[in-house]
Amino acid sequence: MSASTGNVREKSAQGARETNRGPTPQPPRQTSSLRSRSNRHSTPNNQEEPDLEKGDPKAEDSRDPSSPSSLDAAQAQLDSEPDEYTRLLKYIDIEAERAKHKGDDGEGKDGDEEGTMKRLWYAPWKKVKVEGDVGKVPSGWLETDMMKGLGEEEIVNRRKKFGYNELESPRTNPILKFAGYFRGPILYVMELAVVLAAGLQDWIDFGVIIGILALNAFVGWYQEKQAGDIVEQLKAGIAMKATVIRNGQEQQIEARELVPGDIVIVEEGQTVPADGKILASYDDKDRSKAKSILEKREASKNAPKTQSSDSDPKNGGAKEKPNGGEEKDDRSDDATVAEEKRASGDEGRDEKDGGEKGEGGEEKGDENEKKEEDKGPSVLSSDQSAITGESLAVDKYIGDTIYYTTGSKRGKVYMIVTDLAKQSFVGRTASLVTGASGGQGHFEKVMNSIGTTLLVLVILWLFAVWIGGFFRHLGIATPAGNNLLVYTLVFLIIGVPVGLPCVTTTTMAVGAAFLARKKAIVQKLTAIESLAGVDILCTDKTGTLTANQLSVHEPWAVEGVDLNWMLTVAVLASSHNIKALDPIDKVTVVTLKDYPKAREMLKGGWTTHKFTPFDPVSKRITAEVEKDGKNYTCAKGAPNAILKLANPPKEMQEKYRQRTQELAKRGFRTLGVACKEGGGEWKVLGLLPMFDPPRSDTAQTIGEAADLGVRVKMLTGDAVAIAIETCKQLALGTNVYDSARLMTGGMSGSDIHDFVESADGFAEVAPEHKYQVVEMLQNRGHLTAMTGDGVNDAPSLKKADCGIAVEGASDAARSAADVVFLDEGLSTIITSIKVARQIFHRMKAYIVYRIALCLHLEIYLTISMIVLNETIRADLIVFIALFADLGTIAIAYDNAPHAREPVEWQLPKIWIISTILGALLAAATWILRGTLFLPSGGIIQNWGGVQEILFLEVALTENWLIFVTRGAGTWPSWQLVAAILGIDIIASIMAIFGWISGAQPHNGHTDIVTIVRIWLYSFGVTVILALVYFILNNISWLDRLGKSKRGTKNQVHEDFLTNLRRLTLVHSRGDGGSDDVFRFKPETKEEEKKTK
Repeated sequence: MSASTGNVREKSAQGARETNRGPTPQPPRQTSSLRSRSNRHSTPNNQEEPDLEKGDPKAEDSRDPSSPSSLDAAQAQLDSEPDEYTRLLKYIDIEAERAKHKGDDGEGKDGDEEGTMKRLWYAPWKKVKVEGDVGKVPSGWLETDMMKGLGEEEIVNRRKKFGYNELESPRTNPILKFAGYFRGPILYVMELAVVLAAGLQDWIDFGVIIGILALNAFVGWYQEKQAGDIVEQLKAGIAMKATVIRNGQEQQIEARELVPGDIVIVEEGQTVPADGKILASYDDKDRSKAKSILEKREASKNAPKTQSSDSDPKNGGAKEKPNGGEEKDDRSDDATVAEEKRASGDEGRDEKDGGEKGEGGEEKGDENEKKEEDKGPSVLSSDQSAITGESLAVDKYIGDTIYYTTGSKRGKVYMIVTDLAKQSFVGRTASLVTGASGGQGHFEKVMNSIGTTLLVLVILWLFAVWIGGFFRHLGIATPAGNNLLVYTLVFLIIGVPVGLPCVTTTTMAVGAAFLARKKAIVQKLTAIESLAGVDILCTDKTGTLTANQLSVHEPWAVEGVDLNWMLTVAVLASSHNIKALDPIDKVTVVTLKDYPKAREMLKGGWTTHKFTPFDPVSKRITAEVEKDGKNYTCAKGAPNAILKLANPPKEMQEKYRQRTQELAKRGFRTLGVACKEGGGEWKVLGLLPMFDPPRSDTAQTIGEAADLGVRVKMLTGDAVAIAIETCKQLALGTNVYDSARLMTGGMSGSDIHDFVESADGFAEVAPEHKYQVVEMLQNRGHLTAMTGDGVNDAPSLKKADCGIAVEGASDAARSAADVVFLDEGLSTIITSIKVARQIFHRMKAYIVYRIALCLHLEIYLTISMIVLNETIRADLIVFIALFADLGTIAIAYDNAPHAREPVEWQLPKIWIISTILGALLAAATWILRGTLFLPSGGIIQNWGGVQEILFLEVALTENWLIFVTRGAGTWPSWQLVAAILGIDIIASIMAIFGWISGAQPHNGHTDIVTIVRIWLYSFGVTVILALVYFILNNISWLDRLGKSKRGTKNQVHEDFLTNLRRLTLVHSRGDGGSDDVFRFKPETKEEEKKTK
């Protein structure tokens, strides 16, 4: 019985493997009618198989195992099957088909029970799954026919569940986005004013306040949407492409269109568009080779386990193979050699063999835990440095996983998509960085601080008014037009700047749209404030400071070697995939355009037998080639690596090293070239000096950055000598340090901070060094901008005050960055800093203006109500508030100057200046009101009412104040002038004709001469305000008030953090049941010696 069971299980497993591998020859006995229907090579009674392509519906139903009728019929036959094990096998086949298609049917999807449920705010009795938490990909979705691919219906169904293949967060609902402009402390006060106006049946005020709220919300929403649309258009232009198999044809689509189960072609030079599993090499169309490899691997896994302890010591560690042969056990020897290399500092490198490591440099593992597998040949070489930091390209085999955003260095394969961007390894990493909430941004804190302070002031003024009203025996709701509730309504309207959120958002949105046209995508509007305050910019060298255009400059051949032959060998030792040439290989190949003899040597007869891409361990590229029956091995790589490979005479070595050092001091990156013929000795042929020239505008831009108060620090992976020479050419200082030695050296934390702060550049920079540089500069109080492009740059971009993803950055880096640049060069970054400061200037001018307006009417009306028991009517107050915000929305388009140094809010200074301006405005209004007590009528020439005169004076002086606070650096824009002038004309017309004046002398009309006098008086007030504003901004102590101290040194704190980073927490098990022990231990032996 047990034997039969084992045979059945073996047959079942074999059948399952055959189903996964595709069609196989007909077995002697069909145990499942369902299997016979799915096997196109086996039809009952040798009848001709119906052709689906001719439209036979019966054939289609019988051939489609996922159709309900087919599965239900097979299920019904189970009970009538007499044989127990045949019935069991049929059941297994049916369930396998159900599992394969259950994701498409929407039933029993994997991961449906997983995920977070959330109640809808508008329907709290309903729960929905949080968007983006989509669970696992159903296993049946990963069995796509490699040469057919997916159909349109399957693509639509899968996208419904998993969405698009992109890292961007879900888009906000536009309606909810619009509703967000009605939320916030300031807006809640205005909404309370709406309720109060309705209660007082003041329908004019009611309608105007609602109009103010709606107008502010619409303008803010529209401007932000417009800026967002421009950004989306730019992002579409940098979308990744992918080649897929769909409906049996190769198609090129945007990578965001991929779905789980898609068949993707990945080849050399391309970026992997999603996590996926390698199915086969591109030339293995029927997967026959891949199936053979997988079968061998399966057999290797199921082979009897052998251990080194079973080997015969007399045979030198030989052990018996499963087939009776012997193979040498190299693993213990490999371990010994590895230990010797570690001791000598040459781990992973062999001077003669170049340190070639088996299977992509991966270690063999513990021999007692792992069994050797026959992986077959490597079909792809993957550059995973962007996600692991490991510079060595990793060899990939059939069935291996390749990761989203990694690069393909060699090979061309079919891949099936297993996880989309959000669920990929990189996506999960990016979500940890981007999803980490940093709390409120600095801009939100400033706005909330201003709003809260103004609300407190409103409460205090209202308290004073109510006390004064009680002394004057005013009723709470009576008499109409002069009661405490009316006063409360007036103060609610004037006390909070309802347009503050709208104007600031509009100003930033318009600026963001302008930056987008300059190829700078602002992903968060509040990043503009951070960019405006940056005082240190840490930037990459290649492509930002330099032109990213490598060129070979005066190649050098050793004595007795033909220069053309040396260049020919350099080209032979280069990749020949012209579709995706590495920049170094490209410049090497293109150099031959100036050397016709070298091109002649390269013509005809050459055959490449083996090409090994650049290996960061051996630091060279090698190629085995043949011509006219002669075999050559060509090598190109780092000068020292080539020198160790060939080991020439000492005299030649000295000349070679001297030449290399001379070129490095001149800023050249050099490559050595060597060759050997047949089995002969390696010969050094010469050097290829390569140079990436600085951009033509870089030196000027760095000088401009210095004028703006921004220090530029260069970060490069090049050697220190090359970095210093580059700094000289770029007009930077020469304080350049090796970042690895600086960060891991034995200096105190405070000393390291001093070096980082004073450095002009860092050489041999790794991604983790970027994070430490940002952290140390921030500890000193600097606002730091950092550029980056790789996945492992994401933490430093997120840590920086303003993270900048440079042109060509990975999706993860762009997601973590605040600003994404689509153009190369430092000038784009400096231009963005200027624009950000202009935007900041506009916002600051508006905030000073708006606070002064609030204080103006609060001071005047409070004193007026207490002294005269008089106020400006509520309906006129509403229009004053409307005019104040309506006109100044145009500040977003004003011609603003950019500051010559990093900017910051300096809230104490803002409050002092705003309070003084508000008090002067109140005094001017009181002076005007005082003239009306004169027997001659004061400012009134013939006739006019107190309410209309006060209304016009307040409207004019408040509107013109924006010309004062914007400064005198530039002329105002025509948009701002037109908006203010239009509102002033409307206010004057209202005063002339006495609109909404009620019962007033002369029906509320005002004489035209009186209107002119008010204009002249308001102009004089504005001139005085401008003089006071100019004086206040030139007081040195006031200018320093509220400024943060940058470059502040805290030696104790810095030393503590650095020493803590150098310590490792060691956990030791307690002896004899005692408690576990935790202790700190120095990270290196040298540090341990110092502590003893």
